[in-house]
Amino acid sequence: MKNLIQWKPLSELDDFFSDNHRPIFPALQSDLAVDVYEENGSIIAKLSLPGIEKTEVTIAIDGDLLHVSGSREEESMIDNKNYYSKEIRRGSFARSVRLPKLVDADKSVANYDGGLLTITMPTIQNSKDTAIKVPIT
Repeated sequence: MKNLIQWKPLSELDDFFSDNHRPIFPALQSDLAVDVYEENGSIIAKLSLPGIEKTEVTIAIDGDLLHVSGSREEESMIDNKNYYSKEIRRGSFARSVRLPKLVDADKSVANYDGGLLTITMPTIQNSKDTAIKVPIT
């Protein structure tokens, strides 16, 4: 006799919304993958954004949410190109990630080097409720 497994539809719904680092529509955000980890009392977030100027990227921290947005310059279409594949996304992009701990948005810093955006956010016990923009160096 086979064992029956009880189906709990509400717990599946909770599981769907609780995974903060998996995009709901992975095909739309495959190029906005983010690594989030803790090191030396800070939460570090890394995003690979090749071919994007740092002046086109905006970073904001709002409570326990990190928001990264910007735009990729649209390439003008040239009539004599016969594309076999055109997968590089152009235009605006945005990614929000729930942070595992509260961070000090005022002391957060970002570095953009070689297409890799690294955001360092010191952890704290209490956080402000206002959104803070983080400058990129």
